[in-house]
Amino acid sequence: MNLTLHVWRQKGPQDKGKLVTYPAKDVSSDMSFLEMLDEVNDKLIKEGKDPIAFDHDCREGICGMCSSVVNGRPHGHQEKTTVCQLHMRQFEDGADIVVEPWLAKAFPIQKDLIVDRSALDVVMQAGGYTSCHTGGVPDANSQLIPKEIADFSMDAAECIGCGACIAACPNSSAMLFTSAKVSQFAVLPQGKAEAKVRVLEMTKAMLDEGFGNCTNHYECQEACPKGINVKFIATLNREYLKSFI
Repeated sequence: MNLTLHVWRQKGPQDKGKLVTYPAKDVSSDMSFLEMLDEVNDKLIKEGKDPIAFDHDCREGICGMCSSVVNGRPHGHQEKTTVCQLHMRQFEDGADIVVEPWLAKAFPIQKDLIVDRSALDVVMQAGGYTSCHTGGVPDANSQLIPKEIADFSMDAAECIGCGACIAACPNSSAMLFTSAKVSQFAVLPQGKAEAKVRVLEMTKAMLDEGFGNCTNHYECQEACPKGINVKFIATLNREYLKSFI
């Protein structure tokens, strides 16, 4: 495959960025998108040029570090897939591909495709945990939890915190991310003791970090590589209202 890449290049947070065109020749259809970028970078390095900076870690669709917008869609056009698991067979030979970073006020660009997503850590630190004494592991059946509640919690916990929902939202809202982190505890006995504080503190942190408001575009759900459902936003809203009772 021979492709033409239009990649966002930006030297630093204070610099002006632009799209730069690069050819990607003899690309195997079995390559992942990041492997294709690796080959482009190898060529740039051999030419004495600055390689394209992009985030990555596990390359197994688990960590969510591979945060890039491909042809206008976070993580690309393949449903429920991270960029590292997006393979080149999903593109046509001769295609033009535009690669950009997450674009959101709360995600300042560091270099090229790398953005600072520490705002998500701030939201998590505000209340995305349960306080408990450490010690021996309790018996798994010491506190029975109905399957539908366990399933609901696990579905919310599937969020990998990549930020695709924020990059996809026209308001750069973090409601889907925050609601998933609130919801995974909201229905469990272990999470109920701090429920009121959790939802208030995490919502406040979300707004303080500069994320926008949710106006029900549902683009967040569409872009999520793990298919996190907007039903969790409804759960967050209910938990927020309950915190004032």
